[in-house]
Amino acid sequence: MYTFSPILLYLYGGVLLGMFNTFGQTADTTGRKPNTLRKLERLNSALRHQEPDRVPISDFFWGGFTTRWRRELGLPDDANPYYYYDLDWISTVPNMDPWIRPFETLKETAEEVVVKTGYGTVMHKRFEFPMPEMRGWEIDTFEKLERAEFDDPRDRRRFYEAGDNQIAGVGDGFERNSPAWIDTVKSLRADFPVYGSMGEVSECLTRLIGQENAMMWMAEFPDRMGAVINRIGAHYLECAKAAMDAGAGLIDGFVIWGDVAYKKGMFFSPNYWREYFKPWVAEMTAYAHARGLPVIYHGCGNPKKIFPDYIEMGIDAYNPLEAKAGLDCVELRRQYGQTMGMCGNSDMQIWESGDRGAIRREVLRKLNAAKGGGYIFQSDHSVSSGVSGQTYDYIVKLVREFGNYPLQLPAEFDEQI
Repeated sequence: MYTFSPILLYLYGGVLLGMFNTFGQTADTTGRKPNTLRKLERLNSALRHQEPDRVPISDFFWGGFTTRWRRELGLPDDANPYYYYDLDWISTVPNMDPWIRPFETLKETAEEVVVKTGYGTVMHKRFEFPMPEMRGWEIDTFEKLERAEFDDPRDRRRFYEAGDNQIAGVGDGFERNSPAWIDTVKSLRADFPVYGSMGEVSECLTRLIGQENAMMWMAEFPDRMGAVINRIGAHYLECAKAAMDAGAGLIDGFVIWGDVAYKKGMFFSPNYWREYFKPWVAEMTAYAHARGLPVIYHGCGNPKKIFPDYIEMGIDAYNPLEAKAGLDCVELRRQYGQTMGMCGNSDMQIWESGDRGAIRREVLRKLNAAKGGGYIFQSDHSVSSGVSGQTYDYIVKLVREFGNYPLQLPAEFDEQI
């Protein structure tokens, strides 16, 4: 059994839905609905760079958006955007914490909570704000990082038992005792194509030691830090393999989480990334492909300098392609053709404006990237609480109206690819 914080139950009217704690509505996992199989074929066709019946659409939703969406559209407290719009895929997260342990509560009031997680990270979550703050880390010196030993990648608690974990529990929402990952997968797969997921080294370092320490120690101790990256890479490769093995026959694809860039470029040298980070992503991808699972890589910021590397590794689609970081899926399609699929890139800042004319231009222009397949329509990160319920409703209707194949976009938005 899993539980929500009593404070959050009070704040959100008894139902909290965050980006990574979605539990499904179907207990019967003996079969999949015909509509789900159509969605799976639609998604897989797009990732094979073929034109399905229509452009696939889905997203990641902040808990604050979901609460606002329910209120503004007059929906019940348990309404869920994935089900309401019959979206085309959903991602799930197992326990990725280096150390599997309950949160240590350092402070809890009606306004905020401070906990130490299985990353050894002190997380401060103010309920009025959408995202938490990382305040400190157990591993606060390079020497401690070199000595750190993680729990077994194949520990059953990562996949088969409920418990606290940082990714699902402390984000846009706050949840204790998240449900067992495999139960989440089983609860969703009757209705959606379900992807498993795992973080890679860069994603771990951000939480384990903080972005500043990660970059400073790469600069100060490049070779020794490289050895640490290889050790963590081996750990998360085994975590990814264990997740795919646990989800065998139940998941339809795999997401690799791995932020390596900011708005203007890479956090660190592309050559350093190629030497130490890339091999582990390549091995995760190869293991997934050997099991017939397409791979979507999620990396924020602008990592365009290493897009050829993702293509070389066989990444099936890149997400989220942040427009705010200067990425444009239509231009990327012109540059790279159908060598890599794209997932996302619709500008959240335009969505947040609520300007119907600007939103229509944004959505219909980005659909040009779907010509020939290879595109999944989503935001350029996740649907924030700054987006109104009416706006998201309008966006889905636009994609469903103009995203049918063969695409027939209005002349003013139709571009040559």
